[in-house]
Amino acid sequence: MVQTMTLNNGVRIVTEPIPYVRSLSMGIWVASGSRFEAQHRNGISHFLEHMFFKGTTTRSPSDIAESFDKIGGQVNAFTSKEYTCFYAKVLDQHADIALDVLTDMFFHSTFDPEELEKERNVIFEEIKMVEDTPDDIIHDILGEAYFGNHPLGNPILGTEETVTSFEQQHLIDHMEEFYTGENVVISIAGNIPDHLIRELEKKFSGLPAANTEAAIVKPAFHTNKITRQKDTEQAHLCIGYPGLAAGDERMYALILLNNILGGSMSSRLFQEIREKRGLAYSVFSYHSSFKDNGMLTIYGGTGMDQLDQLFDATMACINTLRKHGLTEKELKNGKEQLKGNLVLSLESTNSRMNRNGRHELMFGCHRSLDKVMAAIDRVSFGDINDVAEEVFRRDFALALVSRDGKLPSSL
Repeated sequence: MVQTMTLNNGVRIVTEPIPYVRSLSMGIWVASGSRFEAQHRNGISHFLEHMFFKGTTTRSPSDIAESFDKIGGQVNAFTSKEYTCFYAKVLDQHADIALDVLTDMFFHSTFDPEELEKERNVIFEEIKMVEDTPDDIIHDILGEAYFGNHPLGNPILGTEETVTSFEQQHLIDHMEEFYTGENVVISIAGNIPDHLIRELEKKFSGLPAANTEAAIVKPAFHTNKITRQKDTEQAHLCIGYPGLAAGDERMYALILLNNILGGSMSSRLFQEIREKRGLAYSVFSYHSSFKDNGMLTIYGGTGMDQLDQLFDATMACINTLRKHGLTEKELKNGKEQLKGNLVLSLESTNSRMNRNGRHELMFGCHRSLDKVMAAIDRVSFGDINDVAEEVFRRDFALALVSRDGKLPSSL
């Protein structure tokens, strides 16, 4: 059972005891992501995430790495559009070590200028790696097309220009603004020692509460079509339609719609474009949700001479689904697939820690697995058809990476 407690400064501690396992996963979640960055500071949340691993007042970067390696533990972090997470997974007997090192990184990182310069170059290489991967960069380009000048359209990594400008004080200023009580959630799942929560309270009770709440400006939906010429063997196509905000009551209908469209091997896009026509090796769809909006993305990669066929077949799948709806078999299979994926995804302490941390940060509440399963079962044909009509009745944003940069001829 998931339990939540809130400290006086607003820090929330979410726990899910699983006494029959021998591991524990712990994550520190912060409402700090690329969405909240000024244009000239794009990428600073991600840069800061990297620098937490580059030394504290008592530990060198190698000390941090060795602290987990020597106990067979795992430590990592990630940054998204709306949050950053630092996490560790260890044997339950090493919970104190994980807590000590994670909190040392969180509270006592030095952001040493020499380490900062080395990590700046590491991030340059990360940016180049994404640029060299067309089926990766295409999703950033679609974000730019869909969100326009809104910060959600900016890359999480930032750009070489913005990353070049970051100095030690910029990181400190960003921490002071966003790493505050109300913006922090600690999520723990697994075999949790009784004293661990008391230690968390001691360590995080001194974190200052937020002075002001970060302003969230809802983005407008754009139908831009952005192309980029690149010497690639394939044409990489991404299409973006308006989705739903995190927490929208129609979300399960949309997830089922996505699974039927392109979220699985039995989906219409996969079966039509890959299995029947042999046009693509990789074709799929997925939904991204944010606090106040969402986007349904469709991706396909194909040979240059087959781009028109790929695009037309994709539009045909969408139009058929919108006009005729789904079949009884698709609805039944989709529900069972969604429930199966959900249950299987919660088989590890790390996945439960992630689920609970994100839900607390984004929604401030938690639904039991039984309630989620029941909500999925309640989705009807009408619910999915209504969502399909809302999503697909409008124009779309599009991104294309190819050798000639030419849009499909039917556009």
